[in-house]
Amino acid sequence: MRASPISKSKYPVLTTAKALICGGLVKASLLLSLILVPLLAPLGVAATCTDADREALAWLAKMSRSHHQQAYHGVITLQRGDDMQVMQVVHSVADGHISERLTRLTGQGAQVIRAGHPLDCRHPGQHILEHNKELASASCELARYYRFQMVRGERIAGRQAVKMHVQPRDLYRYGHVLELDRETGLLLRNSTIGAGDKLLERFQFADIAYGESPVTGIDIDIVHPAQHPRATVDKTAGPETGPAWSVKWLPGGFQATDEATGQDQRRTYTDGLAVFSVFLETLPRPIQPGEGVVREGSTISYTRGMRLAKWPVLVTVIGEVPLNTARMVADSIRAVP
Repeated sequence: MRASPISKSKYPVLTTAKALICGGLVKASLLLSLILVPLLAPLGVAATCTDADREALAWLAKMSRSHHQQAYHGVITLQRGDDMQVMQVVHSVADGHISERLTRLTGQGAQVIRAGHPLDCRHPGQHILEHNKELASASCELARYYRFQMVRGERIAGRQAVKMHVQPRDLYRYGHVLELDRETGLLLRNSTIGAGDKLLERFQFADIAYGESPVTGIDIDIVHPAQHPRATVDKTAGPETGPAWSVKWLPGGFQATDEATGQDQRRTYTDGLAVFSVFLETLPRPIQPGEGVVREGSTISYTRGMRLAKWPVLVTVIGEVPLNTARMVADSIRAVP
């Protein structure tokens, strides 16, 4: 049974979820920092790695390095169905730090600023994790869950690209068509593909130039400084702050991006290309059982009220995964002693 709409004012986690998936600036920032996370196969399990896989993984490694090495500026578009957003991006790398400014050029003049972040900075929910420099000797674990095919690319924003088709081997994740700058490896266009080869979302550069950007004046209504959220339990509130919990099922290949204690309100998982986060909010009183779903392009926010031990809670799964994956993850949440 589907629950009635949940008030934003009552449930701040749900409000955050909707703000995340509806914010094109935030989504574009995540796509700009798309990074391969090579996950090592468990001991005794050999992942099959073909020549095509090795070539694709080498390009993904180059894409990973480009975000940390290249300064660039340009104009990008983010298309979700009939909605098209146009943004200006300025990305600088200097003295071991990355700075990025993303400005919306259509609609409300909003801006996201990420200033002076170390190259090893970690943002929960982004695809920014350590890359294994010894890629040639890695286990090709990513190829256990995706098929790769390299084909000749076209020109994008005046740059010659290489095209990589990334097809999932199961129904728990989406496919991609990644198009990278042949010279630098920078991601120029990413098309996210759902069931039945449906295009869910497309990000691409319309114009790009390498090097530092000249200063330009754009009218800005709202500025959003990038934050380092870390959802933790209030240890001064005593033991009755909420249930300790864990996620008991994950699609193959997904691993936690950080260590979480039992009562942390957020857990984030990635398989190297896809990422999702699970939020758990303790409620003051039970709510009617049911589920709520909000989709925006390839991103989903799935919410469900449930009871863990004696606690009524609201579970929210946010990320670039199909609805069935989000639902199964939520189904698997259990209280732990």
